[in-house]
Amino acid sequence: MRQAARTARYDQALGLEAYSLRAVDRPFPSHFHDHYVIGVVERGTRTLTCGRQRQVIGPGDVLLFNPGDSHACIQADGSLDYRGLNIPRSTMLALAEEIMGSRAMPGFSVAVVRDGELAGRLRALHRAVLGEEPELRREEALLLAWGLLLPGYAGMVETVSACRVEVERTCAFIRSHYARHITLEELSLQAGLSKSALVRAFAKAKGVTPYRYLMAVRISEARRLLERGVSSAEAAVETGFSDQSHFTNYFTAFTGLTPGACRELFRQEWERG
Repeated sequence: MRQAARTARYDQALGLEAYSLRAVDRPFPSHFHDHYVIGVVERGTRTLTCGRQRQVIGPGDVLLFNPGDSHACIQADGSLDYRGLNIPRSTMLALAEEIMGSRAMPGFSVAVVRDGELAGRLRALHRAVLGEEPELRREEALLLAWGLLLPGYAGMVETVSACRVEVERTCAFIRSHYARHITLEELSLQAGLSKSALVRAFAKAKGVTPYRYLMAVRISEARRLLERGVSSAEAAVETGFSDQSHFTNYFTAFTGLTPGACRELFRQEWERG
């Protein structure tokens, strides 16, 4: 028997709450919220009633509830594991303006969709918020998820050009300022693009988001320092990492070596001077 649990964190910078429900067996009677609820079912099946729609939901399904949507859920098979995001109206309105250039409040016409790419983006955002990842990473994850969510399911369309010049300008800025705290707002101003347009154009052109690009630049510079005999702690500080653990985790993920092991590879060279 798995133990029921709920984990939640409110993200002040993003203006939303992320929460996880694990091993939930109880039904949810008919209710509604004053905010938007976006979720992903990870385990178990349920019979969901939303308005006049009634359907069985299961792993991989994305749930889209508008403020005021009355919905109920009863167990069908197995306990429920679920990732959820509670989004206030003000946050959703700001996102619609940022992504779509619209001041209209978005509305979803269906409560359940099966979209693997969207589910993956929502999971990434959820993990970033609960894991308290850096603000740039969290904001990127939000805009990437909503860049699929709003055009796909709120009846809106946006065209994003290649923006090659703007992307290269952003790369140059990151390479020149990698050692300090960088925000997505700052990058968008440098590029002359909205934050959502920059993130998606950057990912399309480079295959990574601005945050991952920043991490790659930092790791590359840290490796050069380690090769010259700089200590792991000094390399972390000089390349903008918040703490040693954060630095070690990223360095190992990017290079396959710990910072100490990398430094050791070049010991003879820098000891000889």
